[in-house]
Amino acid sequence: VYPEYFYQMFTLHGLFKSQIIPLVYGLLVGKKTTDYDHFFQRIMDGDDFNPETILSDFEAATIKIGQFIVSKHSSQSIWRQIQSLGLQKKYQEDESFHLNIKKIIALAFVPVLDVIKAFNLIADDFEDEADDFLGYFEKTWIGEPKKRGTGQKKTLFPIDRAVANLPRSNNSIEGWHNAFAKRVTIVHPTITKLTEKIRREQSKFEVDIAQIRQGQEPKPKKLKYRKFDERIKRLVDDYGNVDLGEYLKGLAVNISL
Repeated sequence: VYPEYFYQMFTLHGLFKSQIIPLVYGLLVGKKTTDYDHFFQRIMDGDDFNPETILSDFEAATIKIGQFIVSKHSSQSIWRQIQSLGLQKKYQEDESFHLNIKKIIALAFVPVLDVIKAFNLIADDFEDEADDFLGYFEKTWIGEPKKRGTGQKKTLFPIDRAVANLPRSNNSIEGWHNAFAKRVTIVHPTITKLTEKIRREQSKFEVDIAQIRQGQEPKPKKLKYRKFDERIKRLVDDYGNVDLGEYLKGLAVNISL
């Protein structure tokens, strides 16, 4: 949902007592690094913006501008790449390829120092036709080897969030955007109408914050998300006690594209 002549409504959410709450709303004219740079610069100009951890969707420009920590790969980004390379049918029909793609996503839950080893282990199981996909993934999310043999660039997959029970995906934020769009009812509202909808939306969250501060229980996650988190947490806690290949497979069967 965004007015005409804009590219998107970009939001910044915060975690308050296990509740994810929208804090900043911005209208961006594009998705270049400079667009996100301007957004975050405006925030830093006015506030002490120094979060410990940031969870992003997988827009490469956003990653670059915020040096964001990404802990669960956006399946939508993977799926778009599969489609663009003509691998959609293979994913749907080839069980081994299907599982290996999910193992790639499971790299989100591998400790940083082991990510490259795990990626190479998975890559060896792919057939040659997946080379372009693997090249894209390595360049974008793993980090290509640095020049003159100085090692690999830092990966984007720290495991700390899973261990610390922090949110590992932006599903709730995507869900909020979808629900908000339905409440607005128009794809391209005027700035005036969108502003009014945002004010109403934010007032509801201000009530939620006040209630939590008064000791009320935060709204619980949906059962399916709680069960998913519990399964992932159990697997992650057991890292180091199982074979790396089996660890990746265990995670992969819990992941959906």
